[in-house]
Amino acid sequence: MSPLRWDVLGAAALFAVPVLLLGAVGTLDTDVVVARLPWCLLAGWVASSLLRAVFPAPKPEPRPRRRPHPPAEAEPADA
Repeated sequence: MSPLRWDVLGAAALFAVPVLLLGAVGTLDTDVVVARLPWCLLAGWVASSLLRAVFPAPKPEPRPRRRPHPPAEAEPADA
């Protein structure tokens, strides 16, 4: 599974918000923030993988079969 799927990136962004806010306030240095962002991506990948394992995607509904068209009636020829 690719670590750059949309669900993984969304979860990673959600996990990165507190880290980025702590960096913006000044509680964390820039080096610490940059060092923790890959861990946010890893946490997003793990969370997404666990959710996909527990709740698999629903199977698509089968398409209804098409009925064959009845043969077209031949027009009577003029005699």
